[in-house]
Amino acid sequence: MKNIWAIAKRDFWAFFTSPIAYIVIAGFLAIMGWMFFWNLSQFNMHNMQYQQYGKALSITDGIIRPLYGNMNVIFLFMVPFITMRLFAEERKLHTIELLMTAPLTLAEIVLGKFMSSFLFLVVMLSATVIYPIVLFAFGNPEIGPILTSYIGTLLLSSCYLSLGIFFSSMTENQIVAGALTFASGLFFWLVSWATQAAGPVWSDILNHLSLISHYNNFGQGVLNTTDIFYYLSFIGFGLFLTHRVLDSFRWR
Repeated sequence: MKNIWAIAKRDFWAFFTSPIAYIVIAGFLAIMGWMFFWNLSQFNMHNMQYQQYGKALSITDGIIRPLYGNMNVIFLFMVPFITMRLFAEERKLHTIELLMTAPLTLAEIVLGKFMSSFLFLVVMLSATVIYPIVLFAFGNPEIGPILTSYIGTLLLSSCYLSLGIFFSSMTENQIVAGALTFASGLFFWLVSWATQAAGPVWSDILNHLSLISHYNNFGQGVLNTTDIFYYLSFIGFGLFLTHRVLDSFRWR
């Protein structure tokens, strides 16, 4: 665990030695801030219309679910910028040979790299805590859907991270690694669209493979063990593939 943390800490602080980290965080917060303001204004407008009929809109359905749903889409674009350099830069600078010959196991290297990107993801998510704080200050939202939305977003985004680390380990070109990460993440996001044209068996399989279909329960405030197991399995399989790529590189 000590070696994993040492790698994670080194790579985490390395993010902030380049302008990419600041651009990613600033861009993410700017987009999310605009989305929060837009959702809030739309909710207030629609809620005033509903109040004329003696009804009220739910903050969970009107703000929380669409806000965190949109956040997952933003992470689909942002994660490739986080992961593309993790192994690709090591390969380009030929420092991966030093990493391979260090007294570290491949599992420690992979987990350390993943942990560094995961911590960066947590920093980005932590900056969005201001949104539920505002909602609690001026309204009465349900805390359950907020907590489960954060858990679901963290798990879903971690799946993107595992894909990004895998593709970063395969090439020394950061742009290629980022493009492949985005394309594969988009595929697992949209794969459920094909269920309408597939048969009953294939539609169940494709729907199960879809990353977004497993997030729906989190957005509704439900923690489903099937969804959690799927995300953890997806992350584990991505890290396993990264381990195999590094193992093959070591024996070349």
